[in-house]
Amino acid sequence: MTKNVLFIMCDQLRWDYLSCTGHPHLQTPNIDKLAARGVLFDRAYVQSPICGPSRMSFYTGRYVSSHGSTWNGIPLKVGEMTLGDHLRPLGVRTALCGKTHMTADIEGMKRFGLAPDSQIGALVSECGFEPFERDDGLHPDGPRYARNDAYDAFMKARGWPDENPWNTVANAAEDEEGNILSGWFMDYADKPARAADEESETPYITGRAMDFIREAGDSPWCLHLSYIKPHWPYIVPAPYHDMYGPETHLDPVRGNAERADPHPVFGAFMEERVSRAFRDDATRTRVLTAYMGLIKQIDDQMGRLMAFLDEQGLTDETMIIFTSDHGDYLGDHWMGEKELFHDASARIPLIVVDPSAEADVTRGQKSHALIEAIDVVPTILDYFGGDAVPHIIEGKSLLPILRGQTEALRDFVISEYDYSMREVRKRLNVDVQDAKLTMLFDGRWKYIFAEGFRPMLFDLQADPDELTDLGADPAYVEELVRMERLFFRWTRRTSQRTTRSNAWIADREPSLGEAKAGILIGYRNEDELREALPEGG
Repeated sequence: MTKNVLFIMCDQLRWDYLSCTGHPHLQTPNIDKLAARGVLFDRAYVQSPICGPSRMSFYTGRYVSSHGSTWNGIPLKVGEMTLGDHLRPLGVRTALCGKTHMTADIEGMKRFGLAPDSQIGALVSECGFEPFERDDGLHPDGPRYARNDAYDAFMKARGWPDENPWNTVANAAEDEEGNILSGWFMDYADKPARAADEESETPYITGRAMDFIREAGDSPWCLHLSYIKPHWPYIVPAPYHDMYGPETHLDPVRGNAERADPHPVFGAFMEERVSRAFRDDATRTRVLTAYMGLIKQIDDQMGRLMAFLDEQGLTDETMIIFTSDHGDYLGDHWMGEKELFHDASARIPLIVVDPSAEADVTRGQKSHALIEAIDVVPTILDYFGGDAVPHIIEGKSLLPILRGQTEALRDFVISEYDYSMREVRKRLNVDVQDAKLTMLFDGRWKYIFAEGFRPMLFDLQADPDELTDLGADPAYVEELVRMERLFFRWTRRTSQRTTRSNAWIADREPSLGEAKAGILIGYRNEDELREALPEGG
């Protein structure tokens, strides 16, 4: 039987904004059906709470400090192996429909003579994916961001004459006088986008994914279907724009004590423009109306896509992974956007459907194992029968859990954040090399190491909403020391020796191997050499 993988990622989808993860008002029946067919991992965390580095970890199976792409726009260096590099030798076509947030290492490619438009150069530039259709979903007017010509042509064929339909149709509304209301402005978030549902980004890229699957035929494939939504601009077409009024919105998780004497880094992020915007209840209400509508639209497209797989006869041979690259504060903890490590930002939904008969024992279960985003690559590689390469891939395959094993994968999860590119760094007067944060979470204690500042500490057993930072409380010194030791243990990992495996090194005979090669170090005479060498050596 041919095996395939459909690796679905949403952008900025919070872990708790699905009905299968506990939202009381936002019903997502099609995503819930995926959870019923597979395993819902309810303690999954990203390697960085921002798009670029999170995705580079998803695609390499490596921590941010290992692959080096620490923020949006910082290239993944040439030579980092990605999912496609691991799968192509197995004969698996590995393609992309949607977003990667990849920035190519142009300087590195020049050094190696790799042209971006060559076959190898194109793969290196696209995180190892064949770019069936790349669309990072950010196409404002201006030279910085490239347009999606295919989407522009699609909208033109639909009758839209706009020069940039992404900007003025899909992500804009219109008032009664015909004036364009840009979706970039949060005041318009509760208005319907000018685009019809079927013209908007989520249905469009779903259709393109279906085009790829038709084209792929009987050959094994791994398709990364990567949606830009519910990422901003927060705007959605009818009928989704008014499905979720204020009566369906959850109250923000925040307390006045958080603002009274916050950790300096947390305090600086609370003063960002987007955080201040979410303090306004009217603004938050408009955004939540759109955000929830965007998720409902994604769920409907999941229904469309799963029906398509059924029609194509592919359901029983396709592993499905559904996840997100990070969350969205939405006003929780006096924050907007993402970037810090509260669960609203760093925790993600993760559903894996393994069609194999061996996984029947876990269907519909919820796993409480501590999971990292880097576990996706080794899971896919394992599913296709590839050999484990732990000297390269730092994540762990989820197949054992999917097939009934209960042993824990790890003692704690890690997430890293480099805030050197943010205004926060300047506000705090922190040097570029010191603008870094690292989170360790062991299932109860969440510890954040902040270079140059005291650590943060949250007890999620006593304080599941993460409202009380215990990092300055002398009563928790022992816990801080314990977590610091775990952090030190993690930093001592070997992560850069990717050209030789531990097994290759362990199988060598260091001194005898050199002696057999004629390198004689430390021997006093021929008799000692003869004694050292095995018979016949």
